[in-house]
Amino acid sequence: MHSTPQQREGRLLLAPLVAFLIVFLSFPALVDIVYALSDVTFQTMRAPQIVGFRNFGVVLADPEFWAACWFSLRFGVLTAIIECGLGLALAIFLSPIVSRHGWTLALIMLPMMVAPSMVGLMYRLVLHEFAGPLPHYLTLWFGTSPAFLDANNAFWTLVVVEVLQWTPFAFLLFHVAYISIPAEIREAAAMDRATAWKILWRIELPMMKATIAIALGIRFIDGFRVFDNVFGLTGAGAGGSTMSLSIYIYQSFFKGGQIGQAVAASVLMFLASLVVLYGAAVLKAQLDRRRMAA
Repeated sequence: MHSTPQQREGRLLLAPLVAFLIVFLSFPALVDIVYALSDVTFQTMRAPQIVGFRNFGVVLADPEFWAACWFSLRFGVLTAIIECGLGLALAIFLSPIVSRHGWTLALIMLPMMVAPSMVGLMYRLVLHEFAGPLPHYLTLWFGTSPAFLDANNAFWTLVVVEVLQWTPFAFLLFHVAYISIPAEIREAAAMDRATAWKILWRIELPMMKATIAIALGIRFIDGFRVFDNVFGLTGAGAGGSTMSLSIYIYQSFFKGGQIGQAVAASVLMFLASLVVLYGAAVLKAQLDRRRMAA
């Protein structure tokens, strides 16, 4: 079967991307697979000893791994839902202001411009039990202050910090999707005496379903693999209370020297993220088909 000129042109245009992926991603991926299946330390990195799936078995039998998975899962789900909920509300209610005053969009995006590690360090200074200004003034004004970074409160502190930084990302996605809805549809619904709530619930949100699904998937993956904020703010936390999966991998690799187990855990995290991303893509495709059929 002969290819058409358009197909040949498409392959030619994709060739640089394919070459980039092969050169820059295939070798590290191959090394990771070898290390995940090997007994390897910093001293034996050049001559790893293949041990099969033993590293995966050790990781899956480690209670700290499952505790880190549970932390990352809770953190990813909560932050994704809160960020997308707040971002959607802001996109809808601030749309008239942002449309008239474009500079307000730049202000809303400011938290995204700061490196997550710097955000973690900044809030660590602000919330420090003994040196932080917020606990100081809370104690001064109310006589007491919660320990924001202890084992009982650190999780929710991290959730709040993550939401404050990345809600603007969800807002940007939803703002673009919201203003892309044709004005004629809203005008036709208004002529049929549909209320603003019905227009939102029956027209606007259904047309934004694909964007909502993608935003939830992206933010969940980002929250699930979080490292910078947690490492800068609390690290593994008191008694490992804030040990995310990324921090578990970091400690296994750099502090424990268990390279094979760390890489095996990273492979499992990659596969979990891939499953979520694939599920979001499938859901988006289904929503697109339903919208086209309607």
